[in-house]
Amino acid sequence: MPLRVETDKETGVAVVTLDRPHRHNAIDTALAGALRAAWRGLRFDDGVRAVVLTGAGDKAFCTGIDRDVDVPQPSSPYAMDDPLLTIGPKANDLWKPVIAAVGGMACGGAFYLLGEADFVIADEHATFFDPHTTYGMVSAYEAMHLAQRMPPGEAARLALMGSAERLSARRAYENGLVSEVTEAGGAVAAAIRCAEVIARQPTEAVQGTVRAVWAATEAARAHAFAQAPHLIALGNLPPGRQAELFASRPAGGGFRVR
Repeated sequence: MPLRVETDKETGVAVVTLDRPHRHNAIDTALAGALRAAWRGLRFDDGVRAVVLTGAGDKAFCTGIDRDVDVPQPSSPYAMDDPLLTIGPKANDLWKPVIAAVGGMACGGAFYLLGEADFVIADEHATFFDPHTTYGMVSAYEAMHLAQRMPPGEAARLALMGSAERLSARRAYENGLVSEVTEAGGAVAAAIRCAEVIARQPTEAVQGTVRAVWAATEAARAHAFAQAPHLIALGNLPPGRQAELFASRPAGGGFRVR
């Protein structure tokens, strides 16, 4: 299975793990479907009061959509299917708190998940970047999620620099994207400790607070998302040209960490 859900009934904490380490936990159609099903299932599990979301292995939390995935699009110029729009907890009406624990790379479509987490904990070797512009794609939904979590100028820099620059965990902490930086390999344990504390609070009050914080930015996000399909349709290079740019990326990185 591309997704693991492990529940500790004693603490009330579930750990949801993206389990495709051989693909840097990139999201294919099976994983996207499993995420939707997991969030919907957790809504009905009263034994779970807080959730930790992480990725298997030490290389990556998630590197966005798997580039081998074919996403058929409707012929209408007014419609676009984005399989990542419904992979997050809030998109599936889950108002139990979700803490993301990031180790390794988090890039591109990973921000659909991080944008719907309530807060993010990262280990000291985690890095964040958005390669869209490098490969001729508009960073729309990703940049919108980022702009809700960090200063707009920092979000713009991360999105516009593409693959040329990676944001370190320390810098992500300084600009508010990350709430805590741990030693290498410590993010999951730190997230579980926070989740256990939250799970001990009265659940109705916790879920109401999650909903309140989300409501503070929900209207702006919804307004921005309404423009995203048009920006993507206007700005994306043809798929063949995107593939050429992706294939020509430098081996071994060619980026700087800030």
